[in-house]
Amino acid sequence: MRVSTLPRPHRHDVLLAVLGLSGGLLLWLLGLHLQNDRVFTAPWVCLVPLVVVSGLELLRRSAPQTGLVVGTIALVADQFTVGNLATVLMFTDLVYAAVLYGKPSAARRIPVTTFLITVGVTIGFLAWFRSPQALLIGVVTAMVSFLPALTAVSVRNHRDAAATARLQAEQTARLAEMDRAQAVTAERARMARELHDVVANHLSAIAIHSTAALSIDDPGTSREALGVIRENSVDGLAEMRRLIGLLRTGDAARPAASPTLASLDALVEQARANAASSGLECSFEDVREEPGPLPAPVELAAYRIVQESLTNALKHAAPGPVTVRLGQCGRLLTVEVSSALGKRGGPRAPGSGAGLVGMRERVALLGGTIEAGPSAGSGGKKIWRVRAELPVEEGVSGR
Repeated sequence: MRVSTLPRPHRHDVLLAVLGLSGGLLLWLLGLHLQNDRVFTAPWVCLVPLVVVSGLELLRRSAPQTGLVVGTIALVADQFTVGNLATVLMFTDLVYAAVLYGKPSAARRIPVTTFLITVGVTIGFLAWFRSPQALLIGVVTAMVSFLPALTAVSVRNHRDAAATARLQAEQTARLAEMDRAQAVTAERARMARELHDVVANHLSAIAIHSTAALSIDDPGTSREALGVIRENSVDGLAEMRRLIGLLRTGDAARPAASPTLASLDALVEQARANAASSGLECSFEDVREEPGPLPAPVELAAYRIVQESLTNALKHAAPGPVTVRLGQCGRLLTVEVSSALGKRGGPRAPGSGAGLVGMRERVALLGGTIEAGPSAGSGGKKIWRVRAELPVEEGVSGR
C-alpha cells in the first residue's frame, strides 16, 4: 500500500517560516506585544498562533488555500492573546500566496472577499465606537488582508502575461522553423527541376549520338555525331555555369537571364539537329495573335516544358514529325508538343520519369493544367502529346 505524503516545501518557504518564527520569538523575549487586557493574558499563549502560522508558511505553494483558512483561524485566535507582530506579517504572506499560487477561481474570489471584510469591519467598528478613530481599524484590516491580495493579483497577471508571451514566442519560433523547412524543401525541389531540365536535354543527345558513333563504322556519321556531342557539351556547360551562378551568393559575375519564349526557336533548332539522325523532324508553330512578353515564371515554365518534351521525344519517339505549338486564348497560354508513338530502332537513352514529374510540378505552381499521354493523331496514327495550359495573369508567383 502506497502512503501519500505532502510535497516537499520550497526552500524559500522554509526560509520564510524559520525567519518568521525566529523574529516572533525574539519579539516575545523582548516583551514586545501588540495588545493588552485580552482573554489570555499569559505572554506564552501568543506563541501558539505564531508556531501555527510559521508552520503554514511551509504550505504556501503546495496548499495555499488550506494555509489561508487555517491561518485565518490562527490570526483570530491571536486577537485573544497579547499578540505578536510576526504572526500578523506571516498571515499577510499567506493571503498573498493564496492568490498568487492558488487556483484561478481563488485568485478571483479572495480579493473580493478581503475587500468586503475590510468594508464590513470598518462599518462595524464605526457603528460600535462611533468615532473616526475606528477608521484606523479598517485601514489595518485592509493592510493585513486586502492589500496583499491586490498585490498578488497584479503579480499573477504579470506572470500569466509573461507565460502567454513566452508560449506565443515558442509557437512563432516553431511556425518560423516549419516555414523555413518548407521553403528549403520547395527550393530543393525547384533546383532539382532546374538541374534535371538543364542536364537531361544535353546529356540525352550526347548519349544517343555517342552510341551511334560507336555502333556505326562510318567516318562521316562519326564526325557528325562528334559535332553534335561537342555542341551539346558546350551548351550544357553554359547552362550549368548559369545554374551555379544562381546558387552562389555574392558572386561577382551576374548569372545569365532565365530562358524565355523568344528562345524557343533556338531550342527547336537545336533539337532538330540533335534528332536528325534518329529520323525526327522538329518544327515550331507560334499561333498566338499577339506574341509578346509574359510574366517570367510563365515563360520559364513554358520553355522548360518544351525542352523536356523534346528531350523525351529524342529518347523515345518513333521516326516522324515532332511539333511544338504555342497558342494563347485570352489569359491562358497553351503549350503543346506532339511526337510519333511506335517502335523505334537505333540507339535510345534511358528515362526515369523525373521529367514528367517536374513538368507537373511547374504547372501546379502556376495554377495551370497539364495532360501527357497517347492520343489519336491525323490519319489514325498514334501520337504522344503533352499539352499544358498556363494562366498568364500578372503577379504569378510560381518559380
